[in-house]
Amino acid sequence: MALALTDDQRDLADSVAAWARRVAPIEATRAQLDDLAAGKRPEAWDALVQQGLHAIHLPEEDGGAGAGLVELAVVTEQLGRALHPGPFLSTVLASAVVAAAPASPVRSAALARFADGATGALSDGAGLTATPYDGGWLLDGESRPVLGLPGAELVVVRATTAAGEPVWCVLTPAAGEVVCEPAADLSRPVGRLVIDGRAVPATEVLTAPAVERVELVAAALLAADAAGVARWFVDAVVDHVSTREQFGVPVGSFQAVQHKAALLLVRAETIGAVAWDAARAGGDEHDDPQQQRLAAAQVGLTALPAVVDLAAEAVLLFGGIGFTWEHDAHLYWRRAISLSAAFGEEATWAARLGSAALDAERDFGFVADDALPDLRAELATVLDAALELPEDGVPATGWAPSRGGRRQEHLADARLVAPHYPEPWGRAAGPQEQAVIAQEFARRALAQPSTVIGEWVLPTLLLHGTPGQQQRFVDPTLRGEIFWCQLFSEPGAGSDLAGLSTRARKVDGGWVLTGQKVWNSMAAEADWGVCLARTDPDAAKHAGISYFLVDMRSAGVDVRPLRQATGLSEFNEVFLDDVFVPDECLVAEPGAGWRLAVTTLANERLSMGARLSHGSSDLVRSVLASGAHEAGRDAVVEVLGRCVGREMALAALNLRSVLARIDGLDLGAEISVQKVCNALAQRDNSRDLLRVLGRDALVAVPPTGKHTTDPVIDHLGLPAVLVGGGTIEIQLNVIARRVLRLPR
Repeated sequence: MALALTDDQRDLADSVAAWARRVAPIEATRAQLDDLAAGKRPEAWDALVQQGLHAIHLPEEDGGAGAGLVELAVVTEQLGRALHPGPFLSTVLASAVVAAAPASPVRSAALARFADGATGALSDGAGLTATPYDGGWLLDGESRPVLGLPGAELVVVRATTAAGEPVWCVLTPAAGEVVCEPAADLSRPVGRLVIDGRAVPATEVLTAPAVERVELVAAALLAADAAGVARWFVDAVVDHVSTREQFGVPVGSFQAVQHKAALLLVRAETIGAVAWDAARAGGDEHDDPQQQRLAAAQVGLTALPAVVDLAAEAVLLFGGIGFTWEHDAHLYWRRAISLSAAFGEEATWAARLGSAALDAERDFGFVADDALPDLRAELATVLDAALELPEDGVPATGWAPSRGGRRQEHLADARLVAPHYPEPWGRAAGPQEQAVIAQEFARRALAQPSTVIGEWVLPTLLLHGTPGQQQRFVDPTLRGEIFWCQLFSEPGAGSDLAGLSTRARKVDGGWVLTGQKVWNSMAAEADWGVCLARTDPDAAKHAGISYFLVDMRSAGVDVRPLRQATGLSEFNEVFLDDVFVPDECLVAEPGAGWRLAVTTLANERLSMGARLSHGSSDLVRSVLASGAHEAGRDAVVEVLGRCVGREMALAALNLRSVLARIDGLDLGAEISVQKVCNALAQRDNSRDLLRVLGRDALVAVPPTGKHTTDPVIDHLGLPAVLVGGGTIEIQLNVIARRVLRLPR
């Protein structure tokens, strides 16, 4: 999915993409590679300036269009996707940093030149020193390689004083001060700034912009370009494997290729979400440095390294042709390497994100604290009254929440247990109303009730159940009077859910169920279960299955706990021995079970995609606080950064999904992509934490309550997350076939 979310942004993206294809096709770029490496302007530069794309972000009073960082990122992404050559990225990086500086004559003069079409580059000043001299500064030193430096008419330079303070200057490079280097990205020049005692008068010194803003601008634009590169690779790979044939079939029909292509999409979506999050941090109303610091570090840790890995994997999917000079893949691969290098070392950003995460959390809220005041006033009355009521239900056990009680009854009557449900059970609350409700609960440290498995079951009943079934089950579930379990998985079926063998035989007044189910969470506490059983053994595999509501207290139901490697018994196996289910507990018609199961599983995967528990950053924080780690504190802080980075990427994906829905945009891939990201994040977070524990991981404290906070036991519990709701491989199948439309 592109960075653009709103109608205006999508129109902008489409127009830029069409312009780039027409004015700067990649064949023209190839023909100019030698000139581009020397810093000459590409043939399309004047046309780009005429379009105003170079100045879309500059203030109107300085000759720009006055758009925000998000709009500039949208343009950058599309030009990156087209491998647009030359100084666009380096120029907008430099001019955006100047625009972020306080007002001054130097700022105004530089922005006027940028608006007129001057090319630019940004040097972060590594290796450059500034010494006071005659009312100004004397610059000395040699910079690290700078993107777009050869040919830049204005160079925005940061030097450092002996006291460590930054000095910002806007320079026109003098003869001999720019040394051209052979660039990794053949479509953009790279060079070093070599300065020997250059005097810079005060009239050329820029009032220092905030360092957080500078880093954020660079992060957002580099990541946006990377998102465009990633999108090109996904599109090109899908086209190639869909048409390239081996053994008489398209290579895209092989499952190994499908999984690799699906993982490309997962990476591309993650890069895009992180780039978008950095760009939106640049538009925060309060210009919060902590939020900008978190978003910028996330780009350096997550988005930019990921595009290099994506490019390398994509080249392999092209086969031998992708490794040839004539194929465009290596040009995009080179750009990916260049973009990642331009923002510095990955490990440094991991440590910086970990340090920032010790003091703050990235804000992924999308409604203002004072939004929907009438709803907030109503909620205040209801929630304050709820706080006065006792939690007098049955205490929580296992994964089951507390059962019933006057507080939950009060919240259910107010339609706040599942506010997104239709009336009369909910408020038909949209994403904004749901967010406000969540804010008001959190403001009072009041937990929103959860129906757990009911969150997957009730939407199925609301869509497919009879009025009698809805009346019987929905309200009592919301009140906490009914708990549910899910009787889908079987020992002999595994991920092949439709391969189930549990049978339902028709008798007078109902059905008799016989079979075995496994990996059933909450079965020991549940009052009712939703069960898939085969009612027509002669029908096609998916067609003869029906969806039943089973009273777990019925004769013939035998629930046996399964003790896991963690020592906990969070799952069960359930034996059904001639269990009678009345006709009124069959949902929809016989044979409709698979269609209903898809509804249930979709809600399960959506719900699970928003949670992150195993190996989460909170667990890393607790290890830091306890000191129970053999690695040094800096190493654990770096692990914290990596864990937070994965969680932030998932949160950005989730937030984009919500905002896209509000704007009426169907993302298509969202649920499965989030599920894969969730599983990979929890696996990698947990493993990273074990790496820094060292010999402290010899100790594993057995769990005694509902959840464990021991890192070793937590790691042993990963299978529950990696398998539940559909394995990574199952989700990759979904992405490959339903989203990428690869051949079967």
